[in-house]
Amino acid sequence: MNKAIFLDRDGVINKELGDYVKQLSDFEILPHVVEGLKIFQENGFLLIVVTNQGGISKQEYGRSEMESMHQYLKQSLFKEDIVLNHIYYCPHHPNQSKCLCRKPASLLVERALAKYQIDPSQSYFIGDKQRDIDCGMAVGVKGFLIEPNENWVPIAQQICQ
Repeated sequence: MNKAIFLDRDGVINKELGDYVKQLSDFEILPHVVEGLKIFQENGFLLIVVTNQGGISKQEYGRSEMESMHQYLKQSLFKEDIVLNHIYYCPHHPNQSKCLCRKPASLLVERALAKYQIDPSQSYFIGDKQRDIDCGMAVGVKGFLIEPNENWVPIAQQICQ
């Protein structure tokens, strides 16, 4: 079985703007992310992003804009020898439709657990909203709740001691 770090996107990987991150020019990778992900990767964790992107169903931005941000993220991290194993996203918004994939529901984490043969008891979820932590806890993944844009390198160091 593998172990994984699940990460929310906005406010954990990239700068939280207080509104939707709608385009690549607004997508700013937080300065501590490379260091934190390297710690996890060097300690054998898979790296998986799980993000709600309800702005898609609200037509604030499209899937193509989101995909360009994700491609930029993957390429930027790859230049640092970091591989994101997967980015899962929910495009739905509760005001627009009901779904099973929007956090705090755990469907996207369940998919990752199955696809990558991940042991939830050896895995962690880092998020800046309680729904991120609840999502992981629903399937036995321990969580760390941070403030938006907080440096979570000390958490990485703590987990990997």
